[in-house]
Amino acid sequence: MKKTLLALCLSAAALPVVAQAIDADLPAAADPLVWEPVAAEGLTLAQFKWVARPIVVFADSPFDPAFVRQMELLEARANELAERDVVVIYDTDPDARSDIRTDLRPRGFSLVLISKDGQIAQRKPFPWDVREIGRAIDKMPIRKQELREAR
Repeated sequence: MKKTLLALCLSAAALPVVAQAIDADLPAAADPLVWEPVAAEGLTLAQFKWVARPIVVFADSPFDPAFVRQMELLEARANELAERDVVVIYDTDPDARSDIRTDLRPRGFSLVLISKDGQIAQRKPFPWDVREIGRAIDKMPIRKQELREAR
């Protein structure tokens, strides 16, 4: 049975096989409702193209109040993100210069929503509620197509 990449991305144990999961059958044990954001280190946005919608949360420190609040908001409604094939990626170390940080060039706290086609859909300099994120995703052409096909 095909599972979404989200099941892999939200399961820390399965993270190393993200790139291989694009066309592979995933184990039935992968639980898409496990809240497990993924560190940006070692990842590229290309790994998620056409497979998942990355939400990338940047901060200059894991103690940044905006970062802490954003992660709380995302965790509180993780099931709504799972329904939309969202993977949450975080980067709180500007000195590490991850590929994703280099590509998106954030300043301080930033939330970046990326569509399945790899395009930046939204950038927010403040925490954003999952309800609003869901609305933004539901307006995307690829999401509209997914909803039509699911009927």
